[in-house]
Amino acid sequence: MKYSVSLKSNRDFRRLYSRGKQAVEPTMVLYFRKNRLDQNRLGITVSKKLGNAVIRNKVRRRIREIYRLHEEEFLPGRDMVIVARVRGAHVSYWTLDRDFMKLARKLGLLKVENSP
Repeated sequence: MKYSVSLKSNRDFRRLYSRGKQAVEPTMVLYFRKNRLDQNRLGITVSKKLGNAVIRNKVRRRIREIYRLHEEEFLPGRDMVIVARVRGAHVSYWTLDRDFMKLARKLGLLKVENSP
């Protein structure tokens, strides 16, 4: 992640859950809030309900890679937490990609594209 830092502090996660804006898809929930930095911070949460450690890490890697590939499309200065839902462990990579970008558009996290 070239322009981003991992979000690791429990305090930051709790602040996003309580005061951040959120959007929901069947495979994940995206929370976000503006920060006062010039870079984005990303946190990923995967519950034990999804399965064993292999499955949880697979979902986490997929989400991190989806974000990495679309990183330049995001506005800077945002904290984001992605909470994977149970259905996210049983869908394809492309479904996760589509849902993640749909949530980002819904919350207005993407840079505005110049359309002719």
